[in-house]
Amino acid sequence: MSRIAARFDELKARGRTALIPFITAGDPNPEITVELMHALVDAGADLIELGVPFSDPMADGPVIQRASERALEHHVGLHHVLDMVGVFRQRDNATPVVLMGYLNPIEVMGYDRFAEQAAAAGVDGVLVVDIPPEEGHGLLEALHERELDQIYLLAPTSTEARIEQICQAASGFVYYVSVKGVTGASHLALDEVAEKLQRIRAHTDLPVGVGFGIKDAPTAAAVSRIADAVVVGSALVSQVEALAERPREIAPALTEVLGAMRAAMDDA
Repeated sequence: MSRIAARFDELKARGRTALIPFITAGDPNPEITVELMHALVDAGADLIELGVPFSDPMADGPVIQRASERALEHHVGLHHVLDMVGVFRQRDNATPVVLMGYLNPIEVMGYDRFAEQAAAAGVDGVLVVDIPPEEGHGLLEALHERELDQIYLLAPTSTEARIEQICQAASGFVYYVSVKGVTGASHLALDEVAEKLQRIRAHTDLPVGVGFGIKDAPTAAAVSRIADAVVVGSALVSQVEALAERPREIAPALTEVLGAMRAAMDDA
């Protein structure tokens, strides 16, 4: 059983919703990323979504776009991100890690080489925003051979046929984008999200996580009542940005924000 499946089974047995924070690897500098990953776990993270810096992050809003820019200023590439996961695994062999990014760096490395090195580093799943399942057979095959999960996105605009197709291809969990727009967008309508999750669950037994628009502890708590996982990114990355020139203060700031979300979710 994969770390992702094992973690969701454990959480389900405890009646707990997963909290999945996102940070960009190498932001604001590569030396601090592993420290931040451990801090997130200490604050209550159940899985970690680690962004791979990319020059054209089309699904991401300005906050995460700037995070990629800061990391790229330090020349952080995919192989550096894999090295960071390997270092993280020296202390934590339990927390699942999902890489979130775009296809180009993986194609440059090659599907088989990427999957092999990702598995060796301790990566558990991959969310590649810009490769739909009908075009991703090569990558899917390479990942499945190494028992790595392929996480797919669904959106408010996804049709019933598209939901079924994504659910058939996905493993690990399904990531529902709760708003029409990029990361950091607002206008989260919980009734609409709940209705969409019901439709998704009709096609899969996989856990369904909700992200995009989770800005604070009350929102995280509200979403935790209807989802299997709450994914939070921009709210954390904005803290990184604000403290980019004072990196020693970043871990405590993220711990405070994420800890408040975890407490609110548990109370809910």
